Amino acid sequence: MERIAEMWDSLLTTQQPPETWVLVGSAVLALAVIVGGRSWRLARYVVTLVHEAGHAGVALLGGRRLHGIRLHSDTSGLTVTSGRPEGFGMVTTAAAGYPAPAALGLAAAALLTAGHVDAALWGFLALVTAVLVAVRNPFGLLTVVVTGGALMAILAWGSEQAQGTAAYLLTWFLLAAAPRPVVELQRKRRRGRAPTSDADQLAVLTGVPGILWIGFFLVCTLGALALGSWWLLEPLVE
Repeated sequence: MERIAEMWDSLLTTQQPPETWVLVGSAVLALAVIVGGRSWRLARYVVTLVHEAGHAGVALLGGRRLHGIRLHSDTSGLTVTSGRPEGFGMVTTAAAGYPAPAALGLAAAALLTAGHVDAALWGFLALVTAVLVAVRNPFGLLTVVVTGGALMAILAWGSEQAQGTAAYLLTWFLLAAAPRPVVELQRKRRRGRAPTSDADQLAVLTGVPGILWIGFFLVCTLGALALGSWWLLEPLVE
């Protein structure tokens, strides 16, 4: 109980800005994970988890019914909802996936800039816990449990420096990783390998060509990366 009280107190307090090596080192490590081969394949499960959480969250906000989330071993995912097959709710649900990691990274960057390191980690854990309730396949369950367990371990037993490093690493990763799946999607579309992608579903729903939706996703993700980077690196230029 004492440890829980300490964790709760840390959620309400602000921490000092990180040392320069933590800020820069976490950014470099996140970039190395993204550009790597095997490291990206493993880390992409986290991106897919947030992607599907974006679909699910916006669907619920739009009044749709959520039936479940599936995360697959090939790093793909599926969110099943029901409701009107067209209209604003369906469009926003389909459009929410690719910008979701960038939006979460930007929200975390805002918290970190304000000194709320533990709040950022608790926010990540809250999202993973919400997905745990909705996940409907064994591999998805494993992915969510491993991710949530790692976050919980850092919050429960990690030092202040370890928590800060983890928070900045995950934030940098989400911001910098978000554009890559968009680029990969367009490559698949060009080869005819993604006929039912989010962009193509949106093209059917709105009449706006899929390539313009790809552009929208890129603007969202790159814009979040630029703004989040500015917030996080601002202490270095002051």
